[in-house]
Amino acid sequence: MKREISYAESVRECLSQHMRSDEKVFMIGEDIGLYGGAFGVSVGLFAEFGQDRLMDTPISEQGIVGVAIGAAILGMRPIVEIMFSDFLMLPLEQIANQAAKMRYMFGGKAKVPLVIRTPGGGGLGLAAQHSQSIEGVFLGFPGLKIVMPSSAYDVKGLLSASIKDDNPVLFFEHKLLYQTKGDVPQQPYEIELGKAEVKREGSDLTVVATSYMVHKSLKVAEKLAGEGISVEVVDPRTIKPLDMETIAESVKKTGKAVLVEEACYTGGFTCYLAAEISRLCFDWLDAPVQRVASLDCSIPYEHNLENAVIPDEEKIEKAIREALNK
Repeated sequence: MKREISYAESVRECLSQHMRSDEKVFMIGEDIGLYGGAFGVSVGLFAEFGQDRLMDTPISEQGIVGVAIGAAILGMRPIVEIMFSDFLMLPLEQIANQAAKMRYMFGGKAKVPLVIRTPGGGGLGLAAQHSQSIEGVFLGFPGLKIVMPSSAYDVKGLLSASIKDDNPVLFFEHKLLYQTKGDVPQQPYEIELGKAEVKREGSDLTVVATSYMVHKSLKVAEKLAGEGISVEVVDPRTIKPLDMETIAESVKKTGKAVLVEEACYTGGFTCYLAAEISRLCFDWLDAPVQRVASLDCSIPYEHNLENAVIPDEEKIEKAIREALNK
């Protein structure tokens, strides 16, 4: 049965379903118990599962992730919540040198079924140290999977698949998505990691967007449809593994590509994606690949300045028009 629930409710439902069905699943992080998490995602779970399954910790991200890695290696399925994705820099050594490498270093015999959930992105006036989109930092570490759901439906299916995965998964949840709603089945389901989805079909140009930028891109596509411009919007859903087959198929069909992300322009995920599109689709491209991303600066606290840094519909539309020469 489908019903409309929020992104946050979808995450909570998935967590509770897995904790009920598998005693090896537990959550660990700061303020996730009685408080219910910084964004209220785990509200109510403490009353059902108690402190042995929802472990509140001191403020030590490196310690939290280190404990979770050890538990995962020993057969548990920990779900870490890092309060803001900016704080992933603190346990970077544990993630990059321990969790990511463990399976390879033990010849495939070690499993690290670990999920690290974390809210990222700007738009709430939380300033430079609580608003970043740093998923691209982790692309260069083999052994990690990186998930970026954009809808209430996707987040439940992708989180379920991540919890069942025997590899470490970084699971980025944009703060502005928590209150967005969509139709979500009540029963458990999974969405395979590494499978993109065409969110809107089109024929003139392909937009590949991640996380909250999917919603902004869809708004632009809807607006341009009124002018007879047909924009296809593709959501990778996971950026590692990346479904280049679906993306390349779309770009070959339209001949043009605009890539949209919230991370800084230099070093973001779309740098890699642009290179892959150029390699795989060179003979089909009718225009240079365009990229839309945040400016290369820290996210300001002041509302207007923050909006000037982060991509908006106007910047996406401008890039589309440049690619179409319109």
